[in-house]
Amino acid sequence: MAEEVINTDEQVVLGEEIDRVGLITLNRPRQLNVISSKVVSRLAEFLEKWERDDKMQLVIIKGAGRAFSAGGDLKMFYDGRTLKDSCLEVVYRMYWLMYHIHTYKKTQVALAHGIAVGGGSALVIPMKFSVVTEKTVFSTPEVSIGFHTDCSLSYILSHLPGYLGEFLALTGTRLSGGELVAAGMATHFVPSDKLLELEKRLISLQSGSEIAVKSAIEEFSLDVQIAEDSILNQQPTIDECFSKKTVEEILQSLESEARKEGNGWLGAILKGLKRSSPTGLKITLKSIREGRKQTLPECLKKEFRLTMSILRTEISNDMYEGIRALTIDKDNHPKWNPSILSSVDEEKVNMVFQPFKEDQELQIPKQEECRWNGKYENSVYATSMVPEEPK
Repeated sequence: MAEEVINTDEQVVLGEEIDRVGLITLNRPRQLNVISSKVVSRLAEFLEKWERDDKMQLVIIKGAGRAFSAGGDLKMFYDGRTLKDSCLEVVYRMYWLMYHIHTYKKTQVALAHGIAVGGGSALVIPMKFSVVTEKTVFSTPEVSIGFHTDCSLSYILSHLPGYLGEFLALTGTRLSGGELVAAGMATHFVPSDKLLELEKRLISLQSGSEIAVKSAIEEFSLDVQIAEDSILNQQPTIDECFSKKTVEEILQSLESEARKEGNGWLGAILKGLKRSSPTGLKITLKSIREGRKQTLPECLKKEFRLTMSILRTEISNDMYEGIRALTIDKDNHPKWNPSILSSVDEEKVNMVFQPFKEDQELQIPKQEECRWNGKYENSVYATSMVPEEPK
């Protein structure tokens, strides 16, 4: 069996061609496989090369060490804060990469062992087959640093059952591997001690047949049983609270529900929301709500505008302040500006959603077949897929 290894100088991404199978390994384990500009470039290079190669049939992506990917490289953005549009190129390439993954022409499998957070999870969920383990941890914590739910996640989360998408986007609540399968964001649960054996089995197929790949994964996968205390069992309360039109109304509803017997779990949710960036909360809620009616390309273009507007501090400096508090000074006490929801200028929020000039927009096709439209056939919510309009 011929094997070709293609590495970058720093080997941030490893690419192996094993006959008809392409194996990608995110290789920054000490940094929890965060996504830097080099990572984006190398991922795009491998995926484009193998999609054009008639010989290649199957692509597998995994993370080295104890993480799949902890999302975007926050230090990269923070270091570029004083240089105008220093991150424009990598942001542009990242959104093109997201589009490419969603519309990829060949069978893809993500082996998501460990942390899969934010943009890192966006390398998992859109795959035709997304395999998780008991050590998988998913979350979208962007609002806690003054950012927004990006990398196609406004599309993904807005298509979840009920108002689970709004809940996850605004609270950054973590889901386990089993909960990801139950919610329809992953296809299979495989115990971590079987993952390497599964990888070898998939490579041995030398085939991109979806039937064959699915059958191979199912040899190792287990049925999911979510715990009694799983957040997914709180869907009626989540829908009641997060169906409200505004962040302020959501908070009011949460406070009302928290006073009811058995809703003690809402205390931590409220505390987290009140610690998050008011501007980030408003932008994120609006983005998820718009995502309900948008195509994938429309969501990606919107997210690109939001990301660049936030990086340019057109509405607030909150993202840089959030990164400072979390990763630079590590005091965990960000000073948001404005500091309360009522002071967030709604006109400014609406402004960052407005289209750029045509030559400054993300240039992707208007529509193409999209891999991910909700993996609900195996979901515990298969009977309640379509969310109602916000109350």
